[in-house]
Amino acid sequence: MSRQRVELISGVIRERIGAAAPVIDLADTGEVTAIGDGIAIVAGCRAAMLGEMLEFSEGLFGLALNLEADRVGVVMLGESRYIKEGDCVRRTGRILSVPVGDALIGRVVDPLGRPIDGKGPIGTSATAPIERLAPGVVDRQPVREPLQTGLKAIDAMIPIGRGQRELIIGDRQTGKTAIAVDAILNQRDTGVVCIYNAIGQKQSTIAHVVKTLENAGAMRYSIVVAAAASSPASLMYISPYAATSMGEYFRDSGRHALCVYDDLLRHAQAYREISLLLRRPPGREAYPGDIFYLHARLLERAAKLRDELGGGSLTALPIVETQGGDLSGYIPTNVISITDGQIYLEPELFHQGIRPAINVGNSVSRVGGAAQLKAMRQVAGSLRLDLAQYRELQGFAQFGSADLDKATRAQLDRGERLVELLKQQQYAPLPVEKQIVILYAGIHGFLDRTAVADIGPYEIALYSFLQSQYAAILSTLAQRRAIDDGLAAELNGALDAFAAATAAARSKENSGPPAPGVALAA
Repeated sequence: MSRQRVELISGVIRERIGAAAPVIDLADTGEVTAIGDGIAIVAGCRAAMLGEMLEFSEGLFGLALNLEADRVGVVMLGESRYIKEGDCVRRTGRILSVPVGDALIGRVVDPLGRPIDGKGPIGTSATAPIERLAPGVVDRQPVREPLQTGLKAIDAMIPIGRGQRELIIGDRQTGKTAIAVDAILNQRDTGVVCIYNAIGQKQSTIAHVVKTLENAGAMRYSIVVAAAASSPASLMYISPYAATSMGEYFRDSGRHALCVYDDLLRHAQAYREISLLLRRPPGREAYPGDIFYLHARLLERAAKLRDELGGGSLTALPIVETQGGDLSGYIPTNVISITDGQIYLEPELFHQGIRPAINVGNSVSRVGGAAQLKAMRQVAGSLRLDLAQYRELQGFAQFGSADLDKATRAQLDRGERLVELLKQQQYAPLPVEKQIVILYAGIHGFLDRTAVADIGPYEIALYSFLQSQYAAILSTLAQRRAIDDGLAAELNGALDAFAAATAAARSKENSGPPAPGVALAA
């Protein structure tokens, strides 16, 4: 071969070698040294961050929760039976994120944002980390805008505002989920996007809630994030944070969202299970030391942003189950101290047929009347005091009701009717103008001559009567949301007219055709 040809070939080789860019993979990797109960111990990955996603050889992912000098404790996000000792683990450099956006509305998803309702993939590319810093004090504004639940007892005495955190607490089977679902149903046509987060609930219970929302047409503005009782503890742990991130998308875009966590006791138990498996030091009731921070950093993300940031809001309704009515339990007291009030449901009231079974004495809204319509404040301002006095008198009256004076007897009768008035059917939220009308009738004595057993039929007939003959009053209340002297006079006239119409109908029923024996005697 000629010298020139050799130099030509050598030049081509040098040129191609020089143009080739070396590909160097500097991925931080590790190795599984132990696996069991959904927890993997990984040697290596020294630069892993807290909350970072780690990728395993089978395409599965885990969450780094324990960062030690020579190993990382990883919680598996899914089935871990395919992972074995010696498998390679790789850092991803990404914090766990979930899909967010309007495409999630109407869907049922798992805590990772994957659809589980059989309706196909979710068409959104936007994601958000499940852990975010809560808005600071400067970025917030006071809670002033009401969020109506449609329940007379709550909207009148324990008002909830947009951006508030109101705890629903009580024993099992006392109607906690029913109150939360009622609040979701009442957000129709209000522009509020609702997220229902089921944590550790039975799949049949979750399916029942979804069916209720679908039947009421509420799924068109709702998202269900489900971590069933059969889900791994890791998914139950991240579930409320994922639901909050989905709600924050709407809050940060200037809209309003309502997030229900059902319930945080099971969330705390899932975190306790993970912490014990990670060999973290146990504290009171075997919960880890950071159990308070677990819920504090979650619920602090609920806020009403100032107008310069869009004025959006995220309202939180956490649910906590108590054992035997014990409000002094570890998790209940923690969440009570974090939230802006609580709605306590008492088993004794529930079994007496008073539903919602709200114990007014132990229930409070720390936002108070600031998040209440002026008309409701005008009507129900003394309702809590009236009920408290009724409960006190009731305790004394049971020892000697025959010796009561006329004023005490009248107060007891009024209280008995108010208690009956506050009862409400499940999944039947009321518009606020109807609540104001019926509470006005009860507090101003229009029901004093109505038998307690007839309060329910009276209420239904009153709504029908007003809609047919005095619809202007309801529309004025809905628009003006305050009662002046003129509107009060119209309301009094309408209630008097209804009482007269009811009395006339009753007398007509009682004056039927005479009995044959009476006619013959005449």
